[in-house]
Amino acid sequence: MRLTLYRRSDCSLCQLAETMLVEAGMDFAAVWLEDDAAAEQRYGWRIPVVRQDDTGAELDWPFDSVKLRRWGGVKAF
Repeated sequence: MRLTLYRRSDCSLCQLAETMLVEAGMDFAAVWLEDDAAAEQRYGWRIPVVRQDDTGAELDWPFDSVKLRRWGGVKAF
């Protein structure tokens, strides 16, 4: 499953979410809202948001690594 992390460059929570994704071994791409007007319009102040590319399911902050892994279908932690 491929994920997209919507974030801002100056967002400490976004960096924390990215770290959790990396530590969980999840396949993701980051989209910076400063570089994407459509994403800025949609996500604005909701960030960080993780989106499943295949289903469109979204996980808004706040979440921890356990919730992220369960939501993303990671079996082993």
